[in-house]
Amino acid sequence: MTAVTPLTTGRRPPAGRSRSGRGRVGWLFVGPFMAVFALVFLAPIAYSLYLSFFRDQLIGGTSFVGLDNFQRAFQDDQFWDAVGRVALFLVVQVPVMLGLALLIALALDSGRLYGKSFFRISIFLPYAVPAVVATLMWGFIYGTRFGLVANINDALGVTLPDPLSPSLVLASIGNIVTWEFIGYNMLIFYSALRVIPKSLYEAAEIDGAGQWRIVTAVKIPAIRGALVIATIFSVIGSFQLFNEPSILQNLAPNAITTYFTPNLYTFSLSFSGRQQNYAATVSLVMGVVTMIIAYAVQLRGMRKEA
Repeated sequence: MTAVTPLTTGRRPPAGRSRSGRGRVGWLFVGPFMAVFALVFLAPIAYSLYLSFFRDQLIGGTSFVGLDNFQRAFQDDQFWDAVGRVALFLVVQVPVMLGLALLIALALDSGRLYGKSFFRISIFLPYAVPAVVATLMWGFIYGTRFGLVANINDALGVTLPDPLSPSLVLASIGNIVTWEFIGYNMLIFYSALRVIPKSLYEAAEIDGAGQWRIVTAVKIPAIRGALVIATIFSVIGSFQLFNEPSILQNLAPNAITTYFTPNLYTFSLSFSGRQQNYAATVSLVMGVVTMIIAYAVQLRGMRKEA
């Protein structure tokens, strides 16, 4: 018998050529993102780092100073006062906001709340309001001469504490931020709760677990990843606090200083003080601080999850 040789219709391309072709196609898809990423993220950081090594002086113009701007930042009491203020804001406001958002998400997921769709939209709606509009609205409410506080004082003949006083303005800003972002975090938690398998609830009920036990032993552990993500976003947002104090500064100039938050301090240095080089240095230091704390939160969340 003669062996039959199978006919081939074509030759298989070399493996190296195939891989290189796939690589070129991949870079065609990734290339636009990498270009935009380099333009709007890497380039500003590189330029800020470049500026931080120089100082603009009245005599001599711009001169290279090495790490002197960083040394000045580490010894700047106003900068660290601003960092301490937003750290206090973070420690107090973020747990309150995330706790309320989690309670609301659990209530919506329980199935025992009438008008669930209405409450979900109503709680999320403040997030759709621009931060500038929300701050102006709350600034009017806080007003002791023309706002809601003033109307209550006149109607009841009392004198309520001024929400924009130096001792209360940080809490007032925290109230605004909580009102703005509680719906956003609620939606993250509620979406995570909706994807938990129903079989876990059924198994817990068979074992005799009540509703509170199901919440603490099933629901919250199952959405730990969402809790970590929301916490990281809130940490970053707290250190980036700018819109609310910047807008309220006109209403409370004695309570909100130019160095009330690190971002406000950087803005004042750059546009009012004409110290762009030092402002770039402060922004870099603040970026590193934010990154370290956010990474620590992520590591802690991952360790608990493991």
